[in-house]
Amino acid sequence: MKYIVFILFTVMTNAAAQLMLKQGMMSLGPISFEGTNPLIKLLQIVFSPWVFLGLCTFVISMASHLYVLSKVELSFAYPFLSLAYVAVAIFAYFMFREDLNGWRIAGIACICVGTVLIAQSGRGHEEQSASITSDKIQANEIVR
Repeated sequence: MKYIVFILFTVMTNAAAQLMLKQGMMSLGPISFEGTNPLIKLLQIVFSPWVFLGLCTFVISMASHLYVLSKVELSFAYPFLSLAYVAVAIFAYFMFREDLNGWRIAGIACICVGTVLIAQSGRGHEEQSASITSDKIQANEIVR
């Protein structure tokens, strides 16, 4: 649980990146590749300010996630990323006036409950390997 701050940082940067990408695509308007070189159009999209900032934020999120994966079990860390869906849904409601109906709220509740259950059940592999190492040391002392 000592890496939860890094896990939540990963979740929040992931959600922030999604919101930035949405803002960027809204500012660009409907995308059409008619009458233009697709590569040029793609570069215009990627280097528009909000999209570029969103992509950079994704890189930060991924770096944070890699750090987390070096410290805790994947089966513990990965489910926390579902909290990004929760954050995106809530912020999209306020920022973009997107619908937040009963079905979505029920889904958000399920995600939150599932994440809490996973948080209660997991340990990082660093903590687990330390426990295994101390068990081996104790077993060796008993054998002597």
